[in-house]
Amino acid sequence: MILYHGSNVIVSEPKLIQQNRFLDFGFGFYTTTNKLQAIAFAEKVFKRRKEGGKVVNVYEFDEQAAFSKYSVLQFDEPDEAWLDFVSENRAGIYKGKVYDFVYGPVANDDVYTTFTLYSSGALTKEQTLETLKIKKLYNQLVVSTQQALSCLKFIGTLPKEDMNGTEKI
Repeated sequence: MILYHGSNVIVSEPKLIQQNRFLDFGFGFYTTTNKLQAIAFAEKVFKRRKEGGKVVNVYEFDEQAAFSKYSVLQFDEPDEAWLDFVSENRAGIYKGKVYDFVYGPVANDDVYTTFTLYSSGALTKEQTLETLKIKKLYNQLVVSTQQALSCLKFIGTLPKEDMNGTEKI
């Protein structure tokens, strides 16, 4: 499987770096199989940090070998367990097991409003899940432990010509 990581720098040797905000799947190194999603994220990171460039790092990942060797939490769809997990992580209150990998749908910017309404109590869990069913959700694979990072093999970055012309995700 090919994975992408949007950044403002080349990340040939991924590391776990303390984050300054709470993310969907908690602490870890975030990747996706969706090239456009990674390009959009690289653009956001570059705008926020105002240094480096728009860089999409590309990795080879042997899913079968990694998932058989390390612990995995996998969500096939945005269901109740996924909503609870993402909500607890975004609130910074998740206290469950730390997995080596977490794989599943990403709550992108388009879904952010729905999550905000749910978190504020304006939407019930059922309404939130129903709303998420009509959204186009991409995926993410988060590497949460140092030993699991060894499963990512850096193969380069996307060429600059591939970084243009992104559509809204």
